[in-house]
Amino acid sequence: MWSLDLVCLALLLAAASGLPGLGLRRRLAGGERIAALLMGIAALAGLAGAVGGLGGAAGAPRLFPWPAADHGLVGLDPLGAFFLVPVFLIGGLGPLYGLGYWPQRHHPDTGVRLRLCWGALTAGMGLLIISRHALVFLLGWEIMALAAFFLIVTEEHLAESRQAGWIYLIATHVSTLTLLALFVLWRQATGSYLMQPAAAGLVASGRLNLLFVLILVGFGIKAGLMPLHFWLPGAHANAPSHVSAIMSGVVLKMGIYGLVRWLGLLPAPPAAWGAAVFALGAVSGLFGVLFAIGQHDLKRLLAYHSVENIGIILLGLGVALIGRAGGRPEWVALGLAGGLLHVWNHSLFKSLLFLCAGAVVHQTHTRQIDRLGGLAKGMPWTAACFVIGAVAICGLPPLNGFVSEWLVYLGMLRGVFATGGSALVAAGVPVLAAIGALAVACFVKVFGTVFLGEARTEAACRAGEAPAAMRLPMGVLAGACVLIGVAPLLVAPALDAASSGWLAGLEPERLRLAARVPLGWIGLLAPALLALGAGLALLARRRAAGARRGPTWDCGYALPTPRMQYTAASFARTIVQLSGSVLRPREQPPGVTGLFPPPTHAHSHVDDAVLDRVIVPAARRIEGGFSWFHRFHRGLSQHYLLYILVAMIVLLVWSLLGVNG
Repeated sequence: MWSLDLVCLALLLAAASGLPGLGLRRRLAGGERIAALLMGIAALAGLAGAVGGLGGAAGAPRLFPWPAADHGLVGLDPLGAFFLVPVFLIGGLGPLYGLGYWPQRHHPDTGVRLRLCWGALTAGMGLLIISRHALVFLLGWEIMALAAFFLIVTEEHLAESRQAGWIYLIATHVSTLTLLALFVLWRQATGSYLMQPAAAGLVASGRLNLLFVLILVGFGIKAGLMPLHFWLPGAHANAPSHVSAIMSGVVLKMGIYGLVRWLGLLPAPPAAWGAAVFALGAVSGLFGVLFAIGQHDLKRLLAYHSVENIGIILLGLGVALIGRAGGRPEWVALGLAGGLLHVWNHSLFKSLLFLCAGAVVHQTHTRQIDRLGGLAKGMPWTAACFVIGAVAICGLPPLNGFVSEWLVYLGMLRGVFATGGSALVAAGVPVLAAIGALAVACFVKVFGTVFLGEARTEAACRAGEAPAAMRLPMGVLAGACVLIGVAPLLVAPALDAASSGWLAGLEPERLRLAARVPLGWIGLLAPALLALGAGLALLARRRAAGARRGPTWDCGYALPTPRMQYTAASFARTIVQLSGSVLRPREQPPGVTGLFPPPTHAHSHVDDAVLDRVIVPAARRIEGGFSWFHRFHRGLSQHYLLYILVAMIVLLVWSLLGVNG
């Protein structure tokens, strides 16, 4: 019971963390420091409660009065505790990062609101995780949605931020309406709003399929599942960078939490459900990384990688669903463990990458990759942390992304080679391999263009290291990425506890994850790889120190300039052209004219496949179709009185006809 008490205390502290700033507007530094301190205390209390919940110290659910037909339940189980860890970890580090990135003295108008909404966002996510009643869940969902909206539009003076915020608000309320329909149907099927497992045979198969569709759409929008991701790139790109970190690292996971929680409440699913989730995961992963390669905005590129990694999580979840349908506990264990561990891993390395991107933006005042370069010289800490995040997100050893993707691979391979294996799962193996290869290409492009070579602008040349308040959260997240990568056995008990609900009844004596896969070998090989890499780097450095240096022979031409370096567009051009049927890039070739042409440049842009090609054109057609209605808007009161009179006459005639009929 003490774990739930700690979590509730943490949520109250988080919700109240921004309040001191309202009374300390004249003391600019006081309010933001108190907010960061309160969020730090809330994070520590929440993490302690989550760890206790993973260890089975959650106790029985706590019952609170609720003004509805049922009572409102909140409780803590291992699955909820698992998802609370990134909520409190990123929620606690964000305000500390904000002391350097978004100080109150530089943002007096928006700083107080940002801290208030940050606390509300953290509290809303925690509330929906511990809820055991659909209406309490919906309350936490709405608090999270509204707080995220105000965080996205922090820079409301910018048209891009306002547009991104409103698109997000529309998308999230489509999600809310879908969930409301889900909860109403759930009450009709089970007789209660309580989030309890539905008994087998209680719900008709047709209604079960409808419940599945509502779950997939309602939570898929929040998770950024392609093609329901249309709100995500703009929201993550235009929000402040630590807001982008919590949006990508944590808020998206609330969609994944909803999928895992509510699919776990349904009876044993048909194999078609798992196939649908698996196929959508493959589409999200592959197309997400392709669209990421085509981006030249650093934060927008990272946003599309969120779509990619949500796809990887859904690949694992799809394998688990197929395993539940076929009574294959090993598929369930490996697929769900890989997906859940990738929830943690993506929260860590994607938050790290957004914080590093924020440091770059803070020091150079640009997000355009082609306007950067050579930042590793002036920002070595940021460059090192970015390398760790990049290696992790590419799924390369010895970091944490490799462990979770390896578990997903194992789940798929067991499904391929088992008797009666799934052909769809077999197709997922090369898809996941292609996703990893494209991710490597994308981050080689990003790191090489941003941190290596020569600075392309004066701002990049003058850039120095970010403030200490920004570097500390980056270091914590980078350390966590390394720790899980070199010691995966540390997280195995948490994965066992979180997946226990899905494995209940599938096998008489559930095996631990460490007994299913050789996690210990990773713990032995990862330090060896780190030592080998460090040794090779040291050897290369010594050889470079002893080498003779001299000017490069230029064949009579001038010395090279930064303009002669590869740009992000030129590096990715081949992949973008090969994927032209999907990406459809808009290219502007350089305008070279005359014998001595003036300076020119090439431009390439990849639009979003759903928002820019489907939703916006459809909205314009609808707007054009109703243009005739504008003729009635004359701004004259007598015209509006006439419209009211005509409407009343029509209603009167209709009612009389109805009575006579």
